[in-house]
Amino acid sequence: MDGSGNDLISEVKLSSVVPAKATGENKVHELSAIDLAMKLHYIRGVYFFRPSEEVRNLTIYDLKKPMFPLLEIYYVVSGRIRRRIEDRDRPFIKCNDSGVRIVEVECEKTIDEWLSIDDDKISHRHGDLVYSRAIGPDLGFSPLVFIQLTRFRCGGLSVGLSWAHVLGDIFSASNFINAWGHVMKNRPVERLRPLPATAADLIRPSGSTGRSTSPVKRLDSTGDLWIASNDCKMANRSFRITEEQLVRILSVVDRNRSANYSSFEAIAAIFWKCLSKIRLEDSDSKTISIYSTKFPDREGQIPRNGMVMSAVEADFPVAGAEEGALAELIVKKKIDEGEEIKELVEKEREESDFIAYGARLTFVDLEEANLYGLELEGQRPVHVNYEIGGVGENGVVLVLPGPPRCDGTPGGDRTVTVILPEKQLPDLIDELQKQWAIV
Repeated sequence: MDGSGNDLISEVKLSSVVPAKATGENKVHELSAIDLAMKLHYIRGVYFFRPSEEVRNLTIYDLKKPMFPLLEIYYVVSGRIRRRIEDRDRPFIKCNDSGVRIVEVECEKTIDEWLSIDDDKISHRHGDLVYSRAIGPDLGFSPLVFIQLTRFRCGGLSVGLSWAHVLGDIFSASNFINAWGHVMKNRPVERLRPLPATAADLIRPSGSTGRSTSPVKRLDSTGDLWIASNDCKMANRSFRITEEQLVRILSVVDRNRSANYSSFEAIAAIFWKCLSKIRLEDSDSKTISIYSTKFPDREGQIPRNGMVMSAVEADFPVAGAEEGALAELIVKKKIDEGEEIKELVEKEREESDFIAYGARLTFVDLEEANLYGLELEGQRPVHVNYEIGGVGENGVVLVLPGPPRCDGTPGGDRTVTVILPEKQLPDLIDELQKQWAIV
């Protein structure tokens, strides 16, 4: 929910949950340069649970009770932003147990009715299921995390997570919400440990790479209101790629190619080509950003922004290229930009803020994220979707896993969520349907 109001939802109630035990005096969490590069972005996830007897019987007390001991472990999530005057006003998180905000909402629709609503008829339909507020202007009073619990007319439930990206990436956010389910069923959650340094820190210094576009977009400082302004109206759309369609995509991409491709690389190739056609071979479309991770399993690890941020640049027209050539480029020609981004942020953070997602066309590999790991009273979600807020005008494409099979093994479907300039979406929809029968 963005505060604009919607006649499909009602009875909004807000409360806070804090750690079960006090964290202690003077506990702080320092923010890295990559964290600060993400400060204007927000992660929003929605989990849908069908109206089983177990879900219907869950009370708000049942849902909130495990959050108290969980926040004792994830105490950083309960903190608030402060600035360190002696370090040029550098932001950090004061772990002061201020808590996360819980939002209770009623919806007059059933889950099936909600999921069948056309995106053209209700703008940002999942946005109404995630209570989202930017950090600031009162930094010390702005929660970093909101959890919205929406009851549907059928008895089903959705869990909406709004997570300030400065805390960590989608792998960290989903691990936090999964841990909530673990505590609910009395599964022990161990004290958190740091993510291995090799996940993000061991990036070879690159300095200026000479590429035609910057890995992040500079903005004038937003001060204490952490939200990016964008003159371009953006819109969201999710596409389902079935297992059968994915087999076809991989067979086309693999044709006469020596490299081994993941599903993500093949999907990224076809979306890169489609968007280049729509953008009439805009020079910006020749260089893309790829966000991926070397350590997808974050269970038991301190939240952080641990994704590897890379660039891929084509020296040939993308719109007319074979999909296999683009996928091979993604596999073989990724250039780590982490060190360049760190240096830029540290150098200019006093005068500038930054947009990472959408500074270029950005592809995010979430295939190995455990997005269906949240369990409520033995029930798993039937559908999960994630989006990013604060995306720049070049857009972002997130490749997510689809729901697991009935036996609990990973499913073969994929969900692809795009956030693009609104005027480009109709052409993308037509191109995907015409070329790949993706709807």
